[in-house]
Amino acid sequence: MIRLPAVPRTNSPAMLLDFFLRLKKSKIPVTLMEFLTLLEALSQHLAFGSVEEFYYLARLCLVKDETHFDAFDRVFAEHFHGICNPLEDVTGTIPEEWLRKLTEKFLSEEEKQQIQALGGLDKLLETLKKRLEEQKERHQGGSKWVGTGGTSPFGAYGYNPEGIRIGQAESRHRRAVKVWDKREFRDLDGSVELGTRNMKVALRRLRNFAREGALEELDMSGTIRATAKNAGYLDLRMMPERHNKIKVLLFFDVGGSMDPHIELCEQLFSAARNEFKHLEYFYFHNCIYERVWRENRRRFNQHCATHDLLHQFGSDYKVIMVGDATMSPYEIIWPGGSVEHHNAEPGAVWLERILDQFRKVVWLNPAPQVEWRFNQSVQIIDGLVKEQMYPLNMDGIDRAISYLSK
Repeated sequence: MIRLPAVPRTNSPAMLLDFFLRLKKSKIPVTLMEFLTLLEALSQHLAFGSVEEFYYLARLCLVKDETHFDAFDRVFAEHFHGICNPLEDVTGTIPEEWLRKLTEKFLSEEEKQQIQALGGLDKLLETLKKRLEEQKERHQGGSKWVGTGGTSPFGAYGYNPEGIRIGQAESRHRRAVKVWDKREFRDLDGSVELGTRNMKVALRRLRNFAREGALEELDMSGTIRATAKNAGYLDLRMMPERHNKIKVLLFFDVGGSMDPHIELCEQLFSAARNEFKHLEYFYFHNCIYERVWRENRRRFNQHCATHDLLHQFGSDYKVIMVGDATMSPYEIIWPGGSVEHHNAEPGAVWLERILDQFRKVVWLNPAPQVEWRFNQSVQIIDGLVKEQMYPLNMDGIDRAISYLSK
């Protein structure tokens, strides 16, 4: 059985008033009327006995613009930290699956450094083939056989600096060179609206309008001038309708280490679909190789050849790649390095071809920027895209769009 933490008491008027004043001191534009609305909602027990319910109710009543959510979260966490309510303890049963996870291998950093890699992708594949021929039974906690919870390069829920992951639901240490499982990815939802407003504003800077085509739109200024010259007789003048002529190619990394960033990527995808008339999008996994795809559930039998895309879309397209660039370096620089298939050419070759074809290419990375310099694959990708990698936040999008607009 587990004991859940006690819930902050939020029904004290003095405490709520101090909270309100803290929000104002943090330059969050809250008003007295909004504070009274929160008090009225609490008096109607719209949030009771749950810190999560109170948080969302307070944010709904007090914050008018999502750009202030981060500042609100900081004030909320600081103000209500450690204040407890004498509610009865709540107990629950730990799921059986959690108990099974206790058999995983947990190592200190010193222990991890003592574990040696086999020495390259070819050596890994050769050794795996040999292990499969020799192994006859299940193993756990070892360093050689295909098993679980050990330091072997092959198996699940263990640790090895370079290994082949087999039968594990998701990545833990992000060290796998190959993944011997069929994984299902899901498409991004292009209808997401929450949190896309600021992204739309940033992306809008890239738009460039031009008048093309047939005469479709009334030219008000021209009509007035022509009518005046015509002694007051109406002389209608028409002009081509304005169109957004910017063309964008959007590539999304999906699956694996990108799963925690799905919501953020969906917001970007939704904002881009609303802002750009000429938008084409494709998916890839970890690094771009000889093929990309439109639908994740059909990615093995309905894909698009990257070579064809390079000839289908002109050099005037702006290219935006979205991914955390977190992978084994073999996936970028080694033939056959992909975790899912045997790629005849390294991912670096395909990235260089994309940069040769399109004049402007940027990479948006949803992983925290402070972690980039500790990740070898991120450094490699950043170099390949000519150091045009930006964080997937408002400042990063703004700088990326500024570069694409030049």
